[in-house]
Amino acid sequence: MRRLQGRHPFHRALATAVVAALLLGTGCSVRKFAIRKLGDALSEAGTTYASDDDPELIRGALPFSLKLIESLLAESPDHRGLLLSAASGFTQFSYAFVQQDADEAEDRDLAASEALRQRARRLYLRARDYGLRGLELDHPGFEKALRENAASAVLAAGTGDVPFLYWTAASWGAVISLSKDDPDLLADLPLVEALLRRGLELEEGYDSGALHEFLITFEGSRSDTMGGS
Repeated sequence: MRRLQGRHPFHRALATAVVAALLLGTGCSVRKFAIRKLGDALSEAGTTYASDDDPELIRGALPFSLKLIESLLAESPDHRGLLLSAASGFTQFSYAFVQQDADEAEDRDLAASEALRQRARRLYLRARDYGLRGLELDHPGFEKALRENAASAVLAAGTGDVPFLYWTAASWGAVISLSKDDPDLLADLPLVEALLRRGLELEEGYDSGALHEFLITFEGSRSDTMGGS
């Protein structure tokens, strides 16, 4: 154990996974404990992918990681760290390895490009739903309230909710950008804006200004008739 101290989060996650695998069959309470410990380790190791300098390695590894996260969420559906990892992970995977591939394929194979965009939409929606589930943990009924009165609903969110506000808005905004022929999704734009602005109110420096950057892009992408500036 001493050799693992101070090592990369991946090593701690791997060690926890091995121990968890040994414990999973020993009883319900121990099983739940092992799943939560593995979930904690995986959510803490999430920055491993963002800092890796080999995109193809990440492309190959992320699907397994995301499906493992979903498998653990099936056993522990209220694990905050796993929900955040799912929301951020599916958003980043969809953008970096599905939507970008769709853009690159557009000139040579329009049908393949459209199929990839459809896949990106589904992944973004999956990410959004995980983000909303994370917000529901401390604020039951959050999505319903958001759809009824977004400006009022987001006031329930606190500083600890900022990561969920960001990744929910990011995935929701991304799927809307790919669905300009879907009036139902376009109608959700004010909800995305409400999440973003509440995040800025609570922690404008989040992730080195990620909320500011997102809001600038968000505003610039909307026409005047849609409230853009």
